[in-house]
Amino acid sequence: MKKNMVLNPRLFEMLVCPLTKGPLRYNQEKQELISLHAKLAYPIRDGVPIMLVDEARPLEEGEV
Repeated sequence: MKKNMVLNPRLFEMLVCPLTKGPLRYNQEKQELISLHAKLAYPIRDGVPIMLVDEARPLEEGEV
């Protein structure tokens, strides 16, 4: 799959942060789903969101 593929927007309606159950923001450039409340970025690998807290990276100060 292409690195910067566009995910189906309906997918975002179904996905929430597994830690906070809050909404996620899609970062197409980094291929991540961002949880602002948890301050975590969940990776998207080969078009598949990896919704595991252990696989998420902490957001840096000021990163959105």
